[in-house]
Amino acid sequence: MMLETVAAVPGMVGGMLLHLRSLRRFEQSGGWIRALLEEAENERMHLMTFMEVAKPRWYERALVLAVQGVFFNAYFVAYLLSPKLAHRMVGYLEEEAIHSYTEYLKDIEDGKIENVPAPAIAIDYWRLPADATLKDVVIAVRADEAHHRDVNHFASDIHYQGLELKEAPAPLDYH
Repeated sequence: MMLETVAAVPGMVGGMLLHLRSLRRFEQSGGWIRALLEEAENERMHLMTFMEVAKPRWYERALVLAVQGVFFNAYFVAYLLSPKLAHRMVGYLEEEAIHSYTEYLKDIEDGKIENVPAPAIAIDYWRLPADATLKDVVIAVRADEAHHRDVNHFASDIHYQGLELKEAPAPLDYH
């Protein structure tokens, strides 16, 4: 759950900075604003889902506020200095998330974590069957993380080639 509290920050920061650049320069973004903000929203839904499962206490929520405040500012500065590095870093963080969710899935399959019914928010968001379980949610979230990894490595590769994101179409409409 704690990883998901900051996972929405990169998409929001990248989308926001591209949005402001687009307004200043009177130019299109190639769909990247929408793609990054969609990523941020998707990560927010991961957090909302796992909050339903984990039921965090007040001090855990306070920790979320502190962690987000620090990470937002650090990532904001990193993105201003090097969008290429910022996207690459997120790609690697998403790869770690995939590994974490794979371990979570193994723990569910091994009975170490109870395979409870999926929260209604997850069923609605991922259009899961009414009898979906936590295992189904983890599989959907892990697939999202793989998509985010690929999008961020792709964005970094665009910058690596000396191009701006607007010069390559963004991968849109994942959800």
